[in-house]
Amino acid sequence: MAIDTAELPDPDDLPQDPEDLPPANLNPGWLSEDELAFVRGRLPIVYVEAVPVRVDGQGRVTEVGLLLRSTPEGVMTRALVSGRVRYGETVRDALFRHLENDLGPMAFPLIPASPVPAQVAEFFPLPGVSTYIDERQHAVALVYVVPVTGSCSPRQDALEMTWMTPDEALAAGTLAELVGGRGRLLRQALASVGC
Repeated sequence: MAIDTAELPDPDDLPQDPEDLPPANLNPGWLSEDELAFVRGRLPIVYVEAVPVRVDGQGRVTEVGLLLRSTPEGVMTRALVSGRVRYGETVRDALFRHLENDLGPMAFPLIPASPVPAQVAEFFPLPGVSTYIDERQHAVALVYVVPVTGSCSPRQDALEMTWMTPDEALAAGTLAELVGGRGRLLRQALASVGC
């Protein structure tokens, strides 16, 4: 295949000083805000969502962890650990990365041996298509219940991590604090582990 040299930049037009070069993209699997907006308008985006739990010696859920976040409008909401799967990243790696990003490096999550999710949720930007809503995009979320054995110190945009009993997490008031239908998602994910 021949290269059309007319499409190549003129070497004299390239910056000579390294400080004039644009910053290197250290993670080519990540998108700029403009690229993400373009893709969100055309393709479903794959996400992982995790329900952090503490379990007893027999594997029964004793506590459920929910993040407390503030929206740009100043409304306090509860949230699950969640985020996009990057291009070239395994679901397992994405799950671990988001748990560590949101809960801190000392959370010590136990990623499931099988990458089969407890639930699959499809989010749409318009109400009425699904019970799950994300105004930004069409997204498919793979939902996991993940035991956490270490100490959690929320990072990113989370204000705190609240541990509660399964009954407290499934109370109507708590479920109402989860936006976009995630209250139902939490209920279904916890049902998959016997809560």
